Amino acid sequence: MPHPQMYDDDDPQLGRLRAIALAFPEAVEKMAFGRPTFRAGKIFAYYGQGQTGHPRPESIQILPDEAERPALLADPRFYIPSYIGPYGWLGLDLSMGEPDWQEIAELIDSSYRRIAPARLIALLEAAGSPAGVTRSNNHPRDGR
Repeated sequence: MPHPQMYDDDDPQLGRLRAIALAFPEAVEKMAFGRPTFRAGKIFAYYGQGQTGHPRPESIQILPDEAERPALLADPRFYIPSYIGPYGWLGLDLSMGEPDWQEIAELIDSSYRRIAPARLIALLEAAGSPAGVTRSNNHPRDGR
């Protein structure tokens, strides 16, 4: 029996996430365990994965670079999600203030680059990241 859908398709936060995530090369959305996931072969972003006893329906889960984890976890908006947290995933609770969608796009870019095969990374580099991030400096293209 399939898992029941645990999100609202009209959720504006999910809509923003979809617009970013589906702009990456060959990205698709697929429901898993009642929640949306975004994949390019493997999953690079989840929506709505919380913690045991602490649901976080308005949240995004990404697979950050290992070097970024300590800084992200120092921010109270970030948490280790149940089930996927032990595999390096972090959650960002969108209900804790106004989401910074440029920051979210950059986090999704980093997560995508961690799972995507070289062929998709080459497409991403050729087309330009939806987050405006380049591989060489991992900062927005505005030169920062």
